Amino acid sequence: MTALATPVRTPVPHRLSSTLLGLVLPVALLAGGALVALSWRDELPDPVATHWGTDGPDGFSSFGGALAPLLLGLVLCVGAWAMAFWAGRDGAMRRIAVATSAGLGTLFALILLGTLSAQRGLADAAQAPGVGGTIVGALLGALAVGIAAALLVPRDAPLPTSARVDPDAPRVPLSATQRAAWSRTVTAPAAVVSAVVAITASVVLVVALGAWPVLVVPVILAALLAVTLVWRVTVDDKGLQARSLVGWPTVRVPLDEVERAAVVDVRPLREFGGWGYRLGRGGRSALALRAGQAVEVHRTGGRVLVVTVDDAATAAALLNTLADRARA
Repeated sequence: MTALATPVRTPVPHRLSSTLLGLVLPVALLAGGALVALSWRDELPDPVATHWGTDGPDGFSSFGGALAPLLLGLVLCVGAWAMAFWAGRDGAMRRIAVATSAGLGTLFALILLGTLSAQRGLADAAQAPGVGGTIVGALLGALAVGIAAALLVPRDAPLPTSARVDPDAPRVPLSATQRAAWSRTVTAPAAVVSAVVAITASVVLVVALGAWPVLVVPVILAALLAVTLVWRVTVDDKGLQARSLVGWPTVRVPLDEVERAAVVDVRPLREFGGWGYRLGRGGRSALALRAGQAVEVHRTGGRVLVVTVDDAATAAALLNTLADRARA
């Protein structure tokens, strides 16, 4: 009889790259934005405009107050980097955390510079033009930098095992010659409804104000909806795969990394702090789109992936069976 291997929790990989892309880069962007703003200080009105309404600037602050949002950006960037550094055993989680940090650093820096640049040489900040173009540019810049940073994050190294799948884990009765696959689509109904409402409201607001450049905001929201809120989950002879509606991102667990799969009941808000691709206590990563049953896959390296989906029992049992067969 072959003994089961004791699960090994490996150190978080690629911490150097996570730090360079998820901490050094955004901090440099925020610091660079602050330094450029300081070089403009003598050219700016006092106070400066910091908030815009439909009729132009309607909120004002000292120069120091205008820089204050950079501190919020710094806190958010450090928080995202900490997730990658301390809990980023899964490559997808590292990419999301690094992209979030790099994108936020870019967003805060560009908004600051764009809004202050429009006020250089003005005697009265109330004369500052609108900032629709600045917001659009900052969003696009943040998206581009975030995606680039995510692409530079190293992928997980393969961690195959030849140890038996937990004999107590559920199985599907298949003969040696039978082939089987399982697939389901999972969505986040509440989040989809909220996103559709937000997109519709954004389009109506853009049309009402005639701020056509800001139309890029609902377009980005629609893209995020397609990327994050509708997934196809598949179990076959390659392992478990969860692919978004547009084909990216994709989360994969190959058969040779499966230690066991089981069914669990998930409460996304309580266990993972919300819905979507999330990180929970103990380093568990989850594609948690709704409450209810989910497949929980324990994989090599001490990693755990949870995917909420209907008929999770069949998915877990088939994954264990196919992992057994691959090792045989």
